[in-house]
Amino acid sequence: MSDLLQRLRARGWRMTAQRRVVAEVLAGEHVHFTADEVLARATSRLPEISRATVYNTLGELVALGEVTEVATDGRAKRYDPNAHHPHQHLVCSGCGIIRDVHPAGDLLAELPESERFGFTVSAAEVTYRGLCPGCGPSSATPSNSRPRA
Repeated sequence: MSDLLQRLRARGWRMTAQRRVVAEVLAGEHVHFTADEVLARATSRLPEISRATVYNTLGELVALGEVTEVATDGRAKRYDPNAHHPHQHLVCSGCGIIRDVHPAGDLLAELPESERFGFTVSAAEVTYRGLCPGCGPSSATPSNSRPRA
């Protein structure tokens, strides 16, 4: 059973067949599906599940704090079930794939006092951006053989 399913059961969340399928779709490491991707995967497991049910279930999971919405660069929101495991994100600027990363050090401590402007900082979110192996320079033709624009 997935970590998300275990957490939901422990909370006493009413586990309908539709809710279970959505939670099962979100199970796994580095899962950051859009609502439409969740819908497609849920439909393949439970053909009668509706778009509204998937969207409502995702909204409930976010409201419960069991899933986090991740928005990057104006792309569709993605849903991250690793809400209880501290991590940051690595996002491909090309295709938009997202990976969970665990940088060393204390992100809160890295913000100098002079940059806090009197705030009591309680959390930090960092998004690393770059190109994944599929979008990076090694996946294209060498730069000296590319046609010039």
